Amino acid sequence: MLSVQIYVVAVCSKEYPTQKKRLFSQETQATKNAHCLLVRILRFLKTFCADIHGMLWIKRKLIYSVGISVLVLFLFLFNLKRRSFHNIKWPSSNKIVFYNRIPKTGSTTFTNAIAYDLYKENGFNVLHVNMTKNRQIMSLPDQYTFVNNVTTWTERLPAFYHGHVAYIDFQRFGLANPIYINIIREPLERLLSHYYFLRYGDNYRIGLKRSRAGNNETFDECYTRGGKDCDMKQMWVQIPFFCGHYHFCSEVGNPEALKMAKQNAMEKYLLVGTTARMRDMIALLEVTVPDFFNGALNHFDHLDANRAHLRYTKKKFPPNDQTLSMIRRDEVYKMEREFYDFVSDLFDAVFKKATNGSSKAEDLANMPTQYHYEKIKPP
Repeated sequence: MLSVQIYVVAVCSKEYPTQKKRLFSQETQATKNAHCLLVRILRFLKTFCADIHGMLWIKRKLIYSVGISVLVLFLFLFNLKRRSFHNIKWPSSNKIVFYNRIPKTGSTTFTNAIAYDLYKENGFNVLHVNMTKNRQIMSLPDQYTFVNNVTTWTERLPAFYHGHVAYIDFQRFGLANPIYINIIREPLERLLSHYYFLRYGDNYRIGLKRSRAGNNETFDECYTRGGKDCDMKQMWVQIPFFCGHYHFCSEVGNPEALKMAKQNAMEKYLLVGTTARMRDMIALLEVTVPDFFNGALNHFDHLDANRAHLRYTKKKFPPNDQTLSMIRRDEVYKMEREFYDFVSDLFDAVFKKATNGSSKAEDLANMPTQYHYEKIKPP
């Protein structure tokens, strides 16, 4: 603007040539100054833009670097987690056996003569679950801590757990179930054994005074007068043990409890045997869970009479026909007997199939497999 103004003044002032020359000289200098200023401005803008571009690139590089680092870290952690997951050896699948034993079914004989006799030879741990005040039910928090302890106590794996506790569903807490096994007994026989055990004790802990010691009342006499120890509510035991920890399981005579007990016995247990066929059950366990029961049948067959029946009630009086007739019409007995027959039939079918129809325990060890592999690719 300065050069333009000077030029205008010079053009309009024709009367003063000397001044004109001076004005043009000033114009030339001003133009040079403006040109230098413009160059400097352009250089500044170029430098500024270069700096801005550099800053943006550095910032962009930083963002890219951080993003790539986060992605690499994520992929690494994901892959590590996936590998760790695949490498998990779920202890519940094959390293834990849980025998939630039922009182007066031969459980002491099975536990002591098999588990405690074989743990050194077969290299496993044996742990007793002692329930407070002989309760068979745990609270939900106790179930959680128990499941957590059992599945994470790696120093005690493999492990054989046993105790008078109702079925606990590990899957409810997001984990695989252990190998569940159990033994049941004809319900009236079990109740009679328990009734007289409270009065006369057994041959296992001789000298221990039982809660009804000195009470010589027979089961018939108790049943006739409607006594507590012979009440049919006392028979409601085996169904709740298999039903589990739902509230209806302990409700005497609840049909839902029977239904659940059957379902669990069939789907959640590897094997449920009967007291009368304990030897057959031991033979089956030897070929299905050899890590724990290898050599169990031969060991059991060579036990002396006392160890083969570690705990039997000293004195029992069978009920008379009248008592038997009344008990067999009772709904609780009918349900417990239905469950016993269901489990007994289930075991019998499994055993016959395993022995290929011979039903001989000795045949199991040498029974050829009923399948083979073929058409294997790649060769």
